[in-house]
Amino acid sequence: MRLLGAKSIILFILILAQGSESSRTCKCDQQYFCNCSSNHLQQVPKVPANALGLDLSFNQIESININDLSPYSELKTLNLHKNKLSFIHKEAFKSQRNLKALDLSLNNLKELVSSWFHELKSLQHLNLVGNPYSTLGPASIFQSLVNLRTLQFGSPSLRVVHKNGLDGLTHLDEMTFIGSNLRSYENGSLKAARPIGLVSLSLQNLLQNDPELVSKVLQDVSHPETLLTIKDATLRTNTSTEPFKAAKEGGTKSLSFQNVTTSDEAITSLLQVMDGSPLSFLGLTDVHLFGQGWWQKASYTHYENLHTAYIRNLDIQGFFEFSSMIQLGFLLVHLHKVSVINGTVFVIPRETTLLLRNLEYLDLSQNLLSDLTIEPSLFTGFGAYQNLNTLNVSQNILKSLGLMSRLVTNLKRLIYLDLSHNSFVSMPEKCSWPATLRFLNLSSTKLRTMTACLPSTLTVLDLSENDLMVFNQRFPQLTTLILTGNRFMELPQGELFPRLCTLLIQRNALRMFNGSSLGRFKNLQYLEAGNNNFVCSCEFVSFFKQDVDRFITLRDGRCNYVCDTPFALRGDAIESVRLSVFECYMIPAVSVLCSVIIIVLGLIVVTCHKLHVIWYLQMTKAWIQAKRKPAVGRLAEELRYDAFVSYSQHDAEWVEEILVPELESSQPSFTLCLHKRDFRPGRWIVDNIIDSIEKSHRTLFVLSEHFVTSEWCRYELDFSHFRIVDEHNDSAVLVLLEPIKKETIPKRFCKLRKIMNSRTYLEWPEEEEKRGEFWSNLRAALQRDECTENAS
Repeated sequence: MRLLGAKSIILFILILAQGSESSRTCKCDQQYFCNCSSNHLQQVPKVPANALGLDLSFNQIESININDLSPYSELKTLNLHKNKLSFIHKEAFKSQRNLKALDLSLNNLKELVSSWFHELKSLQHLNLVGNPYSTLGPASIFQSLVNLRTLQFGSPSLRVVHKNGLDGLTHLDEMTFIGSNLRSYENGSLKAARPIGLVSLSLQNLLQNDPELVSKVLQDVSHPETLLTIKDATLRTNTSTEPFKAAKEGGTKSLSFQNVTTSDEAITSLLQVMDGSPLSFLGLTDVHLFGQGWWQKASYTHYENLHTAYIRNLDIQGFFEFSSMIQLGFLLVHLHKVSVINGTVFVIPRETTLLLRNLEYLDLSQNLLSDLTIEPSLFTGFGAYQNLNTLNVSQNILKSLGLMSRLVTNLKRLIYLDLSHNSFVSMPEKCSWPATLRFLNLSSTKLRTMTACLPSTLTVLDLSENDLMVFNQRFPQLTTLILTGNRFMELPQGELFPRLCTLLIQRNALRMFNGSSLGRFKNLQYLEAGNNNFVCSCEFVSFFKQDVDRFITLRDGRCNYVCDTPFALRGDAIESVRLSVFECYMIPAVSVLCSVIIIVLGLIVVTCHKLHVIWYLQMTKAWIQAKRKPAVGRLAEELRYDAFVSYSQHDAEWVEEILVPELESSQPSFTLCLHKRDFRPGRWIVDNIIDSIEKSHRTLFVLSEHFVTSEWCRYELDFSHFRIVDEHNDSAVLVLLEPIKKETIPKRFCKLRKIMNSRTYLEWPEEEEKRGEFWSNLRAALQRDECTENAS
């Protein structure tokens, strides 16, 4: 039992771990799209119920049960590409009424069940390619998909296609069908209710092995409004081209071959089969061509409607044995648009250019044209290229911009010229261009400087991915300027572009821009300047966050504008930067701070003066210093004086001639301490005052108007005040030599003021008869108590 319990616990932990792993590996973004691709999942994971997109591709999910997807009723896209699906419950998609795209390609579904799609009324895109089902039909599978726009189905395992397979698909725009091993096909099986815009057929060897079956298929899908693409096929013999009679009869106007292996003989046969058809577009993409270029048998065919030839990635086996295209002159004279991209073209002979009188569009990008071969290729004699308005010779090996300008000058109707991805490096001082030129692409041409070579008639100029630092040419008609990927440190002068609407200057060395630089552009509406080395100064950050929208629209989004300096802000989005007042307004802030400090210090000084803080500090310091003297000495020494007399120098006559004789000569006699007589010479006067007060039984203050204004008397009052507070006694004796208002005594001497308010003080009488009583009271006040005597 314990063993079973342990196993159950382990199993439960594994289930929890698997659940947590699923939630950890699925990443859901702010658009509610959950990416769970390539996570080795074996079942549908748990994701937020409000998910709009779910990518489960490249996992190991084998089945979808009835409740696996039911929580996600908001899904719009579901991708189950490249799993191991072999079972889908018939009601697995019942809750997916909002689903618009479903990808079940490259799984192990051996049959297609119509009930899967009953509730998918909103589905627009369905991919069933690469599953091992062998039969399509006879019952209608897709009938409930009333809004389906794109359908991809079929596989090498498909053998039988029954009629009614596409019933109900009234809005189908694009269909891809893979039937390379098809054995049985009923007429009308791929015929939709209305013409399909794009049909792609992957038939491989069926063209060679079963041309009759291919004819049935082409008969159903061919239509003047349908672009027909044949993929993954081999056309090597006349037999393999016979089925295209059905395409001709169906009125096909657009025919394209992709990933096809063919020969000049097969193409000649195809041209003969399609002779007289309304074909207007012929495309060859990823084609492997064998032969030596002999097309004579097709020279009498009629293709007056063929105006577009698109050839991309043409691989000619035995290229140097291949003859000229002159034998296809009967086709060239009618062409209006020709694209030969990545076809190893190094020259167009003059004999061939003479046939291109009706040509309006020529794309020779990604070829081997050089300065030596471009001149005959653009020969304009005898009416050649007289209607050409678009020329693309990008990604060749051209090096002379002056040569190109001279050659295209003869193209009197040229509007668009693409010279990008060549190696011009330098630009001549002067160039000639056709007056009609409006669009010029010189991106990735290794240009380092600009001259007056460029035509001022341009409306769109692309100079991206070069090494430019300065732009100083005027373009009065320019509306779009692309300077991405250069080394500009500031915006070009707006006065040079009076009509400029769009400026792209990403990935440069731009430090900042402001209202002044943007204001120079009179008509600028859109700016893309992200991914530059922005200096996040206060002015720039403030302008970017508050004012930039008043000048232009940042079309590349604010998230691409990040700080490069200062280092502390590197990598931060300018929109999120918060700078302090000191960083933005250093001088004013420091000035204000210093002013505030000065004001505060002034207030502190005034406050200290009003509250006598300095006085308290000085007195505290002096008293502490006095208290720090050895206590043993003070206790052992007797009180030497009965009173310390504190008086003003102006009252010295009364003290010395009346007070001292009266008290020191009387019986009992009193020992008085006078600063003039008893202070020790050479000592600090404050020490003398403290020492004398401490060695006196009483402190006798002779108060007068002079006393209040005397500095040293105030010191003596101060230290006496400390003694009163410290010892909690009444050691002070006040004698008013003349009438004095109590308010004149400083308020900080609260204890003395309290004494004057609570006790009677002695007043020196003017009348002679009252002085006896005065002396009697003074002696009593100075008399030592017996307990004090004994303590001494």
